[in-house]
Amino acid sequence: MTPADPASDAILLQADGPVAVLTLNRPAARNAIDDAMRADLVAALDHVARTDSIRALVITGAGKGFCAGGDVKSMQARLAVPPGEVALNGWRRQQRTHHAIAMLHALPKPTIAAVNGAATGLGCDVALCCDFVMASDAASFAMTYILRGLIPDGGGMYFLPRRVGLSRAKELIFSGRSVAPDEALRLGMIDRVTGAETLLEDACAWAAELSRGAPAALALSKSILDQTFELSVEQVFAMGSQAQAICYSTREHQASVAAFLEGVAQRRAAKQKGEGT
Repeated sequence: MTPADPASDAILLQADGPVAVLTLNRPAARNAIDDAMRADLVAALDHVARTDSIRALVITGAGKGFCAGGDVKSMQARLAVPPGEVALNGWRRQQRTHHAIAMLHALPKPTIAAVNGAATGLGCDVALCCDFVMASDAASFAMTYILRGLIPDGGGMYFLPRRVGLSRAKELIFSGRSVAPDEALRLGMIDRVTGAETLLEDACAWAAELSRGAPAALALSKSILDQTFELSVEQVFAMGSQAQAICYSTREHQASVAAFLEGVAQRRAAKQKGEGT
């Protein structure tokens, strides 16, 4: 793999052909996300979105953990400010967190979370906001917010019910318990389980497979699918009509039609030649 700009100590971005791998790189802190890391994550995601040669993204963690959530030291600093500033500072931090999660969720390319270890709190949200979640047999998932006196603030209350259903999502959020890969797979919380040694290789292979289609058609399909639970069938049809009109104008569609018609013409010519002999 070759480095892909931008990168920082806390966020590593490398490209291997059409698949980029983004690594959360604070292993000593179990890849917990602090303010600086969040800003670097936004910059890396913006780069991936704007780089045409990158067709898919795999996100994973350095060391033994995927992501321990928000950095506890940042939480401590947040509470140390004057009481009259706690709420506003917290609101601003929430806005930045939501911006990063929204960017990852809406990335117009397939995304896979390759969960190599514990994904807790915000780390669990980061995994769930990806299109697909592949876990190693050493992974675990936990909505630990309630154990800190908090609610899931990284999108978990949106993403988790859509994967496991409302009742099960409530149970996992209210208890904050840890979920092993086999149970997560059974619940539909994740999509695949593989060995720790081959996790990244398997995730990249899957990402390459998912990104072979026309980029415009893939991006438009994803943008509509991500909204379908909130839309009526009429709205989905309307958005689909607009998206299809865009697809009609793309090089990929035009080349596909031309290749199909050329194949038909060649087969017809071969048939006629055979009949004439």
